[in-house]
Amino acid sequence: MPRKLVDLSIFLENDVASDPPGLEPHIEYFTHENSFAQIEPFFPGLQKQDLPDGEGWAVEKVSLSTHNGTHLDAPYHFHSTQDKALGDKKQSLTIHDVPLDWCFQPGVKLDFTAKADGYVVTAEDLEAEPQRINHTLSPLEIVVVNTAAGKRYGQPNYVASGCGM
Repeated sequence: MPRKLVDLSIFLENDVASDPPGLEPHIEYFTHENSFAQIEPFFPGLQKQDLPDGEGWAVEKVSLSTHNGTHLDAPYHFHSTQDKALGDKKQSLTIHDVPLDWCFQPGVKLDFTAKADGYVVTAEDLEAEPQRINHTLSPLEIVVVNTAAGKRYGQPNYVASGCGM
């Protein structure tokens, strides 16, 4: 069966309710018209009129946390060690340790949109949902969790919306 890739990405934007206050992305835009001050130090004696049409480069300066926009949480995000319950406690994988092929596996979407805001999904909920959709989870399968929060992306109540895992 041919692979179907699903793009789950979202744009990084200023002034969009997307992350807890203080951790949202910030993008500073430098345009062709206002970036000459960045270019000048690289080329002593350069004048703005020396540039084609007097235009500099366009560039964005981005300030992010690892939780902004579309992202993958590495095990290290949740705890410094992993596999203790399996008798093999070791340092958790950081994002650069996650094998890329883990990100290109078959996936299944579990729907928890009916759960109330703030509800914490239980182990029983996680066992029942694949049964409800007649699906058996497989090793390395990507589980995408759909909560009510997605419908509220960009709205003031987004961060407090949806159930938790």
